[in-house]
Amino acid sequence: MSSGRGTGRIRRRLTLGTAVLAAAVLLALAGPGTSSAQAVDGLCAGRKVRTLPFSTGRVDVFKSRGYVCAVAVAKRTGARKSMSVSVKARGGRPARDKGRYSHHAGPVTVHAGHRCVWVKGRISGRGVSSGWILC
Repeated sequence: MSSGRGTGRIRRRLTLGTAVLAAAVLLALAGPGTSSAQAVDGLCAGRKVRTLPFSTGRVDVFKSRGYVCAVAVAKRTGARKSMSVSVKARGGRPARDKGRYSHHAGPVTVHAGHRCVWVKGRISGRGVSSGWILC
Protein backbone atom coordinates (compact mmCIF):
# COMPACT_ATOMS: atom_id res chain seq x y z
CA MET A 1 0.00 0.00 0.00
CA SER A 2 1.25 3.56 -0.64
CA SER A 3 2.32 5.88 2.14
CA GLY A 4 0.18 8.83 0.97
CA ARG A 5 3.09 10.93 -0.24
CA GLY A 6 2.09 10.46 -3.89
CA THR A 7 -1.44 11.69 -3.19
CA GLY A 8 -0.17 14.99 -1.74
CA ARG A 9 2.06 15.53 -4.73
CA ILE A 10 -0.85 14.95 -7.12
CA ARG A 11 -3.04 17.41 -5.18
CA ARG A 12 -0.34 20.09 -5.33
CA ARG A 13 0.05 19.60 -9.09
CA LEU A 14 -3.71 19.79 -9.61
CA THR A 15 -3.93 22.95 -7.50
CA LEU A 16 -1.07 24.54 -9.41
CA GLY A 17 -2.61 23.54 -12.75
CA THR A 18 -5.96 25.04 -11.72
CA ALA A 19 -4.28 28.29 -10.65
CA VAL A 20 -2.39 28.55 -13.95
CA LEU A 21 -5.57 27.85 -15.92
CA ALA A 22 -7.50 30.50 -13.95
CA ALA A 23 -4.74 33.06 -14.55
CA ALA A 24 -4.72 32.28 -18.27
CA VAL A 25 -8.50 32.73 -18.49
CA LEU A 26 -8.30 36.07 -16.66
CA LEU A 27 -5.53 37.30 -18.96
CA ALA A 28 -7.49 36.23 -22.03
CA LEU A 29 -10.57 38.08 -20.84
CA ALA A 30 -8.62 41.21 -19.87
CA GLY A 31 -6.45 41.25 -23.01
CA PRO A 32 -8.85 42.53 -25.68
CA GLY A 33 -10.52 45.10 -23.44
CA THR A 34 -7.45 46.99 -22.30
CA SER A 35 -8.17 50.40 -20.88
CA SER A 36 -7.27 53.60 -22.70
CA ALA A 37 -4.62 54.33 -20.06
CA GLN A 38 -2.78 51.12 -20.94
CA ALA A 39 -3.15 51.83 -24.66
CA VAL A 40 -1.65 55.30 -24.28
CA ASP A 41 1.19 54.00 -22.10
CA GLY A 42 2.32 51.91 -25.08
CA LEU A 43 2.74 54.98 -27.32
CA CYS A 44 5.84 56.29 -25.52
CA ALA A 45 8.92 54.41 -24.48
CA GLY A 46 10.12 54.52 -20.89
CA ARG A 47 8.40 55.07 -17.60
CA LYS A 48 5.67 57.55 -16.81
CA VAL A 49 7.15 60.41 -14.78
CA ARG A 50 4.28 62.92 -14.72
CA THR A 51 0.57 63.22 -15.34
CA LEU A 52 -0.64 66.78 -15.91
CA PRO A 53 -4.45 66.80 -15.53
CA PHE A 54 -6.83 69.52 -16.74
CA SER A 55 -10.58 69.82 -17.21
CA THR A 56 -10.88 68.18 -20.66
CA GLY A 57 -8.06 65.62 -20.38
CA ARG A 58 -4.50 65.02 -19.29
CA VAL A 59 -0.94 65.00 -20.58
CA ASP A 60 1.14 61.93 -19.75
CA VAL A 61 4.92 62.48 -19.70
CA PHE A 62 7.39 59.61 -20.09
CA LYS A 63 11.19 59.48 -19.84
CA SER A 64 13.68 56.97 -21.20
CA ARG A 65 17.46 57.26 -21.72
CA GLY A 66 17.51 61.04 -22.02
CA TYR A 67 14.39 61.23 -24.20
CA VAL A 68 11.12 62.77 -23.00
CA CYS A 69 7.83 61.85 -24.65
CA ALA A 70 4.34 63.31 -24.11
CA VAL A 71 0.79 62.40 -25.11
CA ALA A 72 -2.38 64.47 -24.59
CA VAL A 73 -5.36 62.22 -23.82
CA ALA A 74 -9.00 63.36 -23.95
CA LYS A 75 -11.33 62.57 -21.04
CA ARG A 76 -14.20 61.93 -23.46
CA THR A 77 -13.39 60.05 -26.61
CA GLY A 78 -15.48 59.70 -29.74
CA ALA A 79 -16.08 62.91 -31.66
CA ARG A 80 -13.06 64.62 -33.19
CA LYS A 81 -11.90 67.70 -31.36
CA SER A 82 -8.99 70.11 -31.48
CA MET A 83 -5.97 68.71 -29.62
CA SER A 84 -2.32 69.60 -29.32
CA VAL A 85 0.72 68.52 -27.34
CA SER A 86 4.28 69.83 -27.30
CA VAL A 87 7.55 69.10 -25.49
CA LYS A 88 10.51 71.48 -25.48
CA ALA A 89 13.93 70.81 -23.98
CA ARG A 90 15.60 73.91 -22.55
CA GLY A 91 17.58 75.56 -25.35
CA GLY A 92 15.92 73.48 -28.07
CA ARG A 93 12.92 73.65 -30.37
CA PRO A 94 9.60 72.12 -29.36
CA ALA A 95 8.25 68.91 -30.86
CA ARG A 96 4.52 69.40 -31.57
CA ASP A 97 1.47 67.54 -32.70
CA LYS A 98 -1.70 69.48 -33.44
CA GLY A 99 -4.91 68.45 -35.15
CA ARG A 100 -8.45 67.14 -34.76
CA TYR A 101 -8.39 63.78 -33.05
CA SER A 102 -10.92 61.59 -31.26
CA HIS A 103 -8.69 60.11 -28.55
CA HIS A 104 -5.17 61.54 -28.19
CA ALA A 105 -2.59 63.89 -29.68
CA GLY A 106 0.99 62.76 -29.90
CA PRO A 107 3.24 61.12 -29.04
CA VAL A 108 5.93 63.77 -29.39
CA THR A 109 9.52 63.11 -28.30
CA VAL A 110 12.60 65.27 -27.74
CA HIS A 111 16.11 64.44 -26.62
CA ALA A 112 16.53 66.30 -23.35
CA GLY A 113 19.58 64.64 -21.86
CA HIS A 114 19.78 66.17 -18.39
CA ARG A 115 18.01 69.41 -19.40
CA CYS A 116 14.67 70.65 -18.13
CA VAL A 117 11.62 70.29 -20.36
CA TRP A 118 8.43 72.32 -20.82
CA VAL A 119 5.30 70.34 -21.68
CA LYS A 120 2.03 71.80 -22.99
CA GLY A 121 -1.25 70.17 -23.89
CA ARG A 122 -4.65 71.45 -25.06
CA ILE A 123 -7.94 69.74 -25.77
CA SER A 124 -11.06 71.64 -26.88
CA GLY A 125 -9.67 75.02 -25.81
CA ARG A 126 -8.61 73.93 -22.30
CA GLY A 127 -5.10 72.97 -21.43
CA VAL A 128 -2.07 72.78 -19.20
CA SER A 129 1.45 74.19 -19.28
CA SER A 130 3.98 72.56 -16.98
CA GLY A 131 6.69 75.16 -16.62
CA TRP A 132 10.23 73.78 -16.51
CA ILE A 133 10.12 70.24 -15.09
CA LEU A 134 12.34 67.14 -14.82
CA CYS A 135 15.40 69.30 -14.10
